[in-house]
Amino acid sequence: MVCIIDYGVGNLYSLKSSFEKIGAEIVVTNQKEVIESSDKIILPGVGAFEDAAKKLEESGLKDILVVEKEKGKPILGICLGMQLLFDKSYEYGEHKGLGFIKGEIRPIADVIPDGLKIPHIGWNALKFNTDSRLFKYIKDGDYVYFVHSYYASGCNNVIAFSDYGAPLTAAVEKDNVFGCQFHPEKSGNVGLNILRAFCELEV
Repeated sequence: MVCIIDYGVGNLYSLKSSFEKIGAEIVVTNQKEVIESSDKIILPGVGAFEDAAKKLEESGLKDILVVEKEKGKPILGICLGMQLLFDKSYEYGEHKGLGFIKGEIRPIADVIPDGLKIPHIGWNALKFNTDSRLFKYIKDGDYVYFVHSYYASGCNNVIAFSDYGAPLTAAVEKDNVFGCQFHPEKSGNVGLNILRAFCELEV
């Protein structure tokens, strides 16, 4: 069973529907017992880093995620959920993340050329840095859908990037922790195949 963490941030319905399309057993929950009994965890997120991090902390879900990560359970962060996996973010201040992956979240405005729209919205090609179990059913150059104004910087665990006037982190992997800056649930068959590969990961 795959569980989508419900902490009040993100479009959970479309994500749940995508897992149902690939035949996965899926549940949306914030209950400790359900999360503990799941095989894999999805950490979604849309909105501001500070608010999301605060909700994880205040709900007690942060501590649960730390324990499940240490057990070796596969965790996939999506969009803001991926950014929360990092040490900290500089979105409207400085805010602490989960620290599962080394690096920090910074504005794309710092690195992309003047004139490009922010946020980066739309389809863009994935460029692989390395082989990944997450990409077993897709190929280099496949297109996925992005909506973001911040990106992961200073990370040694990048498995794919996208070119938006500069190379921006698109996906990361470290041991049992994975992250997609793009939205697999909005990325057609390519996105569904990424979710399918995640579901097939061995614990």
